[in-house]
Amino acid sequence: MKSLAYKKITIVSLLALLLMFLAGAYIDLNQGVSKVKTDVTKTTTARVVANGDILIHDILYMSARQSDGTYDFKPYFEYVKDWISGADLAIGDYEGTISSEYPLAGYPLFNAPSSIADAMKDTGYDVADLAHNHILDSQLSGAINTVQTFNKLGIDTIGIYTDKRSTNKILVKNINGIKIAVLGYSYGYNGMEANLSKEDYANHMSDLNETKIKADLKKAEQVADVTIVMPQMGVEYQKEPTAEQKTLYHKMIKWGADVVIGGHPHVIEPAEVVKKDGEKKFIIYSMGNFISNQRLETVDDIWTERGLLMEVNFEKTGSKTKIKTVKAHPTMVWAQDAGRLVSEGYEAYNYKTLVLEDFIKGGRYRNRIDQTMQEKVDTAYKETNDLVNLKW
Repeated sequence: MKSLAYKKITIVSLLALLLMFLAGAYIDLNQGVSKVKTDVTKTTTARVVANGDILIHDILYMSARQSDGTYDFKPYFEYVKDWISGADLAIGDYEGTISSEYPLAGYPLFNAPSSIADAMKDTGYDVADLAHNHILDSQLSGAINTVQTFNKLGIDTIGIYTDKRSTNKILVKNINGIKIAVLGYSYGYNGMEANLSKEDYANHMSDLNETKIKADLKKAEQVADVTIVMPQMGVEYQKEPTAEQKTLYHKMIKWGADVVIGGHPHVIEPAEVVKKDGEKKFIIYSMGNFISNQRLETVDDIWTERGLLMEVNFEKTGSKTKIKTVKAHPTMVWAQDAGRLVSEGYEAYNYKTLVLEDFIKGGRYRNRIDQTMQEKVDTAYKETNDLVNLKW
């Protein structure tokens, strides 16, 4: 006769099997309950943010210099840290190099202290886009050191290869079960590529060679659910994309890109929604500057102090992944007089990048700026949204 305890165990087991059945689970009875397969359709999401140029002019690192000789860039990201760290995947366009073999410098040969990478890590960046025309400002060794500086902190990079290009794998980030490929390409390198041998150029650089881009996108489709491409091209300070930008970015969509996030002009350029096979794909031609010293007071162009934090939300159901939503968050560089000189003739500034919806009427930080700045923020917010003209 079976014991009472045995009967209780049997009843519990049957109830467990019944619950699994009702939930749509299938159990291999020959292997026990450890192997459970489900046909329940699961939906996962991934929130990706990306921003424009992080361009460290000399006055930015001079202003970041501390009394002990170190550099602290973390305050520059104070108001964007929540936005960046709160994303599932955050991509920053870092324009310049990091090399101890060359002196610190701003334009025209950008080379910043390594602590800018520390600040980006602290802010929450996962990927640094290095596909830009200044990546060879400290020669090839400086470009490779820039990659290694970020990689040592756990930040992946795109746009420059430390080994043979053919042996490097496409960067794929697995975010909540959604595989996202990220690629970067630059139109050129300010003539600095003349210092490279043909072999070094082929092995290390990621330019706008259409044959290579097409091959990369084909490979990305095989290993990822969606692909983000970050190209650097266009005309500086021009708020409209060139015909060449439009043509190539549309080709990228045709070849397999889901999102194209452009940079280089240092001002914002409009967004575009493209239909492919009945699904929406997205292009932003330029995100502008995220942080730099290109301001109305320095280059006589108010658009150089404005930028975008782009937000793309992906949704995956079963094996199908699509873009759920896209948002453009206008930003602005706020440079406050720090009341001190960093060197003769150089005045220090407290730089902050602002996400403008935090500072417009009703924003959580509205009371931290004076009326003059409030009016400036309100104008920038409206004009930026009008220019981007994002209609998802």
